[in-house]
Amino acid sequence: MLRKDLGEFPYYRPGKSAEGKVKLSSNEADYAPPSFVQDAIHAAVQYGNRYGEFRSPELTAALAEYLGLSEDNLCVGPGASSIVQRAVRITCNTGDEVVFPWRSFEAYPLYVRMAGAVPVTVPLADDYSIDLRACAKAITDKTKLVILCNPNNPTGTTFSRAEFREFMDMIPDDLVVLIDEAYWEFNDDPERPDAVQEIQDYPNLIGARTFSKAFGLAGMRVGYGFAQPELAKAMNLVALPLAVTGMAEQAAIAALAHREAFSPRVEESKRQRDRIAQAIGAAPSQGNFVWLPRADAADVEQRIFDEGVIIRRYGDEGVRISVTSEQEADAFLNAWERAGLSKSDSHC
Repeated sequence: MLRKDLGEFPYYRPGKSAEGKVKLSSNEADYAPPSFVQDAIHAAVQYGNRYGEFRSPELTAALAEYLGLSEDNLCVGPGASSIVQRAVRITCNTGDEVVFPWRSFEAYPLYVRMAGAVPVTVPLADDYSIDLRACAKAITDKTKLVILCNPNNPTGTTFSRAEFREFMDMIPDDLVVLIDEAYWEFNDDPERPDAVQEIQDYPNLIGARTFSKAFGLAGMRVGYGFAQPELAKAMNLVALPLAVTGMAEQAAIAALAHREAFSPRVEESKRQRDRIAQAIGAAPSQGNFVWLPRADAADVEQRIFDEGVIIRRYGDEGVRISVTSEQEADAFLNAWERAGLSKSDSHC
């Protein structure tokens, strides 16, 4: 009755939460949406009996202006994850391969398996950065898509534009590549590639971004993709119809219209991220989180939990700490100190 391969599907586990604990496990903003976003949501509620507009035309127009692209370059969906899923759908048949670095975003293997495709994981470099040359070497005749998360979640590392362009020159011109830029706004590496610019030179490239992180609208579920028209049209073709609600669309439009209001929050997140990394001896991060590699992950997670803070463990590889405010940073650092941890506990 069911698909025979369901038992092979990896189970996606979201960040934990618990009553009375400070949740630093899901890279969410530590603030409610601004009043102008709330007003837009409230105004849209009166139309809650209606479906949202097909393909979110008003938001698509706003994004085109924001990014300096044509509306034909764009697709909108419920989060950046939906864009990744569409990229798999438009490229893969059963048995095709999708290459991506690992460890990276937890849902990638699931999205690939759902399409009947085969995930091909490429180990990160020793410094937890994405090894683009190794990714290129992993490509075979069966490879139909490469997914690159930049900055990478959960490690916070980023690759440069020069490294990216070298990679693109190494692979077939008709192999689709998706850059997941969910944490784009937190990435202040001056050498970073900008997928909005890169799609001008690479017709096989898709970029994906979200309103969940820097704009603090995780609960609204709005993301977007951009590519040359041929790819964007295909992405829209396989989209789940009417998946973005009218309330979510209006929230995103309001956020874009007042985007300067979010800059101080993003800068605060960067400051507190860097503060935590320095305090506990972690490597710099370009996301709204800090990665502790080679830690006694289960022990660190539990000790921090016992002190009232939830962080996210990735097997025995490490833990990730979300941080978007001074209050969150204070809570974590106080828990770290009370737990008796030190910089040396960041590594085995």
